[in-house]
Amino acid sequence: MNQAEIQAGEPGAPLVIAIHGGAGTIEKGEFSEQKELDLRRTLEQAVLAGHAVLKEGGSSLDAVTRAVTLLEDSPFFNAAKGAVFNAEGKNELDASIMEGASLEAGAVAAVKNIRNPILLARRVMTDSAHVMLMGDGAERFARDHGLQFEDDGYFFTEYRWQQLQKARAAGGDTTWLSETPDQWFSTVGAVALDAQGNLAAATSTGGMTNKRWGRVGDSPIIGAGTYADNRSCAVSATGHGEYFIRATVARDICARVQYTGADLAAAADQVVNRQLVEMGGSGGIIAVDPAGNIALTFNTPGMYRASVDSLGNVYVAIYGDE
Repeated sequence: MNQAEIQAGEPGAPLVIAIHGGAGTIEKGEFSEQKELDLRRTLEQAVLAGHAVLKEGGSSLDAVTRAVTLLEDSPFFNAAKGAVFNAEGKNELDASIMEGASLEAGAVAAVKNIRNPILLARRVMTDSAHVMLMGDGAERFARDHGLQFEDDGYFFTEYRWQQLQKARAAGGDTTWLSETPDQWFSTVGAVALDAQGNLAAATSTGGMTNKRWGRVGDSPIIGAGTYADNRSCAVSATGHGEYFIRATVARDICARVQYTGADLAAAADQVVNRQLVEMGGSGGIIAVDPAGNIALTFNTPGMYRASVDSLGNVYVAIYGDE
């Protein structure tokens, strides 16, 4: 049997999807009522769009692509249109995608002006011999394959620009993930299980405000910010990338499920609420397993998240006590 046969899913699996829009110090009263309503509506629209793909017989790969594309198109989240600015005042984007049947994956890092980095990551997976492309090379690949580019103005938001000014005013090499240091890790991502029993995961981000020297976090790193394997689970992470890279968070959760028999919730808890906390890392993950179980696990006060479970129940939340 080849690898794809070994990892093939079971037809008739439940249709499940979960998404996130970042984790961090997200507390009640932080937003106006209208802003919170808009955030929740955007999360709901994205998760329902991904679930609609599954209901129409589409693959988990198509579902996570659709959901993340919608989140990238929103100015509310730190990915594509709403991305933070680096030290040069540019939006520098990272993304990755993986499917669990064959373990195929694609990723891009430090790209500029790509409207939807997740579409480019998927094209790297399907149309190249590589897993990751970065910078100018990835952008040339995008042009060769007809991916959509936008000018700098498309990615500009006043909120993100003011974050950069505050970071610059703080002096030194200050890199901020949000309004205040380490407050909001606003990566976006999605995980899904389709009717054929196949898992997929996708993650996209603008990284850190005021990041320098071509810094790349965990989001485009297969095994750190993204992982999917039909034998265990699919994971998309959001957090302080340096810690998630060092702990290979996404792969570690899947490995615990696969090799120790841990259930999904327990595996996620062990990594996010124990190992990461002991290291000093903050953030969270979303995950789904072949049985349709969902984990939305974070060690911060809140995480933008939404899911549709195997019964079709829609869940949308921001704060930790929801």
